[in-house]
This record gives sequence, structure tokens and C-alpha cells, in this order.
Amino acid sequence: MGYNLRLTISCPDKRGLISALSSFVAMHDGNILSADQYVSDGERFFMRLEIEGKGFGLEREEFDAAFAPLARRHGMDWRTSHTDIPKRMSILVSRYDHCLIDILWRWDAGELDADIPLVVSNHPDLAPRVEAYGIPFHHLPVTKATKVEQEAEMLELLSEHEIDVVVLARYMQILGPDFIAAYPEGIINIHHSFLPAFVGADPYRRAHERGVKTIGATAHYVTEELDAGPIIHQDVAHVTHRATVEDLVRLGREVERRVLARAVHWRLEDRILLDGTRTVVFE
Repeated sequence: MGYNLRLTISCPDKRGLISALSSFVAMHDGNILSADQYVSDGERFFMRLEIEGKGFGLEREEFDAAFAPLARRHGMDWRTSHTDIPKRMSILVSRYDHCLIDILWRWDAGELDADIPLVVSNHPDLAPRVEAYGIPFHHLPVTKATKVEQEAEMLELLSEHEIDVVVLARYMQILGPDFIAAYPEGIINIHHSFLPAFVGADPYRRAHERGVKTIGATAHYVTEELDAGPIIHQDVAHVTHRATVEDLVRLGREVERRVLARAVHWRLEDRILLDGTRTVVFE
């Protein structure tokens, strides 16, 4: 089975970086299928390359050793992945089903290139919806008294299934620091608000009380600071004074679904790079 190699890079910006990278690929008879680059205000260079596997002079197990001297010379942070090895993704959910079902439908339709070995929930309600897709559903109830133990059990499950990416599809629990530390740049949350507005619970009701004319949703990486992780994607819907709280919730769920789906898609294709507290997204 053929594959392509994806290489993502960030490093201090300086002259000759693109030339050095393209020369390295050419030296090993490689063909660059796509290349995106960006230089941030902090003068940091970001790049995503996709290299055709067919005809490339380096086998996948040889690439790291061959590339490492170039990376050291330029102070690069870098990662590789291969298109024939889908990332392993777990979904955490509570009772709201709209984001979960949207992701599962897109996955089943082939729009999201991932393996989904399990879905975890703190409620049993959505088990039939998940199992209809042939995916194991794990019910791990949680209370304040059992939170540490429940998250430890979740981490054990995720480790057992070699999970790369965790998606919070309206998982209505605040994750603890140990859980977050286990997946740096690996947990994506959907917040039903256009962050940084209306952080925390019940944002649609607070938006209605404020009389906003635009509501939105935000997909972001999870950090220890609540709803403050690097933002990956946002979108909005326009509303009028006639909209009730229920209208905002209905419209908001539509926005949540598409925002989360795009963020997940980009993460699975290695299109998101961190620039401090911000993200660089090569769409």
C-alpha cells in the first residue's frame, strides 16, 4: 500500500530554510506534493510538507536519522506522520448527541481519516447510538468523590488503545491536570460560545440576556486554564432580537457541529501547529 509522508516544522526564521528543506527532499529523490509555510510576528517559521512516498529514497524508518542533522542545525521542532497510518481517536461525550453523531457520520462516510476504537461517556444514554456504528461504548460514571479514579480509568483505557487524539464532543466535565498532561496538543474541545466571550456554563442564555446579534462556537485545545487553550477554529450564526434562548441553542448546535468537525479534520491531517498561545492552521 502506498503512502505519503507529512512533515511539520517550526523553528526560528532565517534565510535559506525553504531551500534547505527542498534540497534535502531532492537529495533523496523525493517529490513534494504540497508545501505551506508561514512566518509569525515573533519571527518563527512554520511549515507543513507532504512528500510522495513512491520513489522517495528514504524508507519510513530511515527518515528520522537522515533528517535529524538538518533539524538540529536550524533548531527545528518537527514531527512526521504517514498517510497510511490513521490516527487513533477517542471521543468523550456526556448526554448531548449532536457533535458525537456528526463526527461518527463523517467518519463512517470517509470524511475523517481515523480509527475510533472507543467512545467514553459519564452517562449511559448514548450507548445505542455509538454501538450502531460498531464502536465499543464505555460508561464511566463520575462524581466529585470519584473524579480522580474515573479519569485514571479513562487514561488507562486510552493508553490501552494507543489513542493519539481525544475529542470532547460536549463532554460536560472539567478534565484534571493529570489527564490534560497526558495529551499535550491532543485534546480538542468544542465550546458553545465565541470565546473569549461567555466562558463557562450556559453561554446561550447569557448571550440572550446580553442581546447579542451573533452567536458562535469555538474549537480549541484543552489546557489547565478553563476554556483558554489555543483556538483552532471558530464560526458564527447571525440572530435577531426575535430569537429565543431555544433558537440560540438550535442554531448554536449547527455551528458547533461544523466547527468541531473542521478542527478534528485538520488535526488528523497534521494541519495545526502551535505558536505560543495561538495556532497556525494550514487549511
